[in-house]
Amino acid sequence: MSKLDEFLAGERLDDVVFYLSDAYLDDDSRLRNVGAETDDGVRLILDGETGRSAFEAGTGMGAMEFAKTAMGAEGTIARALDGGACPFAEEAPDDDHDVRFVFAFAEAQNEEVGGLYAEGDVVHAYAHCTCGESYSHKWVVGDRDGE
Repeated sequence: MSKLDEFLAGERLDDVVFYLSDAYLDDDSRLRNVGAETDDGVRLILDGETGRSAFEAGTGMGAMEFAKTAMGAEGTIARALDGGACPFAEEAPDDDHDVRFVFAFAEAQNEEVGGLYAEGDVVHAYAHCTCGESYSHKWVVGDRDGE
């Protein structure tokens, strides 16, 4: 099982996923040596502290500050955490709407909190689009296995 599969199965709750598109990432970036190449970028799965530091180094933003900003809009982020559908595409159809980067973490089931958290571990994903907007998507581990 790959690190990504383990993360999506809720087996890496202390890790984070950080994806950068090729359009956003320099060709000679050190992150290319650390992460796994995808069709359109690089995905890193790192322990939480290292991942947050890599995110900040790669984007110039704090990971949790970015997440708080992105929570303002719900969109769809690919299960593989390397793409998405920007919720602002209909408002600005002439703009490009490609994912520039994604930051994700998983939170353990917490029945006391209720809602999704009572159903199982929850993946929190946050994306930044080429249009300049950011958005979020969260789901219970296992709910998107068929994608």
